[in-house]
Amino acid sequence: MRVRHCALLLCCALFLPAGPVLAQGAAENYPSRPVRLIVPYTTGGALDVFSRGLAQHLTERLGQPVVVENRVGASQAIALDAAAKSPPDGHTLVLGTQSGLVFLTAARKTLPYDPLRDIISITTLIATPFIVTVHPSVPARSIQELVALAKAQPGRLFYASIGTGSGHHLATELFKTRTGIDMVHVPFKGNAQAQTDLLAGQVQVMLEGPSILPHVKSGKVRALATSARTRSRAMPDLPTVAESGVPGFDIATWFGLSAPAGVPRPIIDRLNRETGDYLRSAATQEKFAASSYEYLPGTPEEMTERIRSELPVWTKVMRAAGIEPE
Repeated sequence: MRVRHCALLLCCALFLPAGPVLAQGAAENYPSRPVRLIVPYTTGGALDVFSRGLAQHLTERLGQPVVVENRVGASQAIALDAAAKSPPDGHTLVLGTQSGLVFLTAARKTLPYDPLRDIISITTLIATPFIVTVHPSVPARSIQELVALAKAQPGRLFYASIGTGSGHHLATELFKTRTGIDMVHVPFKGNAQAQTDLLAGQVQVMLEGPSILPHVKSGKVRALATSARTRSRAMPDLPTVAESGVPGFDIATWFGLSAPAGVPRPIIDRLNRETGDYLRSAATQEKFAASSYEYLPGTPEEMTERIRSELPVWTKVMRAAGIEPE
């Protein structure tokens, strides 16, 4: 009996370390081939350019090519599904965004993946604020004046977004709720079309990202405030919405780096460390100085908690805006 007990303990001692040892071995040999970074945006856009900069940095640090693969469509579901179904060995990464991981999840009854079960967080990367802009024909030069105008003319102001359920749409709906105003939503298929109609005065208001700044500086549109908790580095004289009379208003679209669930923790930790170095680099921040990025290096757990905590918040905003899951 005692011999059998000793044999059992010996077996346990042999098998218990296997998982950690294998994970550590995978990390030491990682990467063993090129790594692909799936980006749910078209080639040449601001986020594609940022992702390619990150890919080049990781290529130099990891010793294997990190290749950007643009997978556009289905509101980022195609890119996230491709990542979720890839082997969990660290050789497939994906740009995991607020739009794809939070907004899309709240807007769909079902998805071919679960953003918390099938995709693992590596780190948040950046956040970009919205700029509250109006056409010059609008007689408002501050948030308070815009709110007063909208209250005096309910339903007479039209605001643009890049689509129903987009960050632009939801941020504006939250702004409407917090200020008690009524504006009419006009969805477009992308930034270019939305900005064209804003410049032409076909719509009067838009909460838009940093891509609107050249038009602000040229005087073609007027900026009233930035939506984030702090002022934009690109326009330090522009007040925040919170400073302008809407206490606690703080919205910025965030982007992160994710991978298929099951990637060994040592690999996640290495990718987190190398990516953090890229975000903290003075060269990186100088390169994208005009983009008003807020850099968000953090732990995998912090990014996961961000997703988990935002899902009920934005689901509530969607339902209040009449957006039901499809």
